[in-house]
Amino acid sequence: MTGAKAKVDTMAGDSKVEAAEAAALVVREDEDPWTEGELTEVRELLNADSLRLREEIDEAEADIADLLRSGDSGGEDQADTGTKTFEREHEMSLAASHRDMLNQTERALGRIENGTYGICESCGNPIGKARLQAFPRATLCMTCKQRQERR
Repeated sequence: MTGAKAKVDTMAGDSKVEAAEAAALVVREDEDPWTEGELTEVRELLNADSLRLREEIDEAEADIADLLRSGDSGGEDQADTGTKTFEREHEMSLAASHRDMLNQTERALGRIENGTYGICESCGNPIGKARLQAFPRATLCMTCKQRQERR
């Protein structure tokens, strides 16, 4: 029973830490603080995205390797060679895009862990909880994002 009670106490302690961690994250003045459940939901979404992106990167890299292995163009006409080149470049573009999204996802998870999640990387103001719940990888507040897109 002592071991079971210690495990329950540890879980309760972890829950208190997670609740405090969630409440400590920056939000806009018109928003309620993060709850433990909301932060857990964002973490789970980011972790699921990370896993999905890793699988898609692995799949794209395997497709690229297959295309490179079948690169012997003996007897193919120019259209076939062009199609293979297009497919290879498309797979490489997909893999690069997924790697970029994976980096953003891991960066968001790191920002949650170090307590900077929700702070705009450009101006230092709160990004907004609603924005982060809709797009958990956001690193800029709406004002800075709009300014960036106008450039």
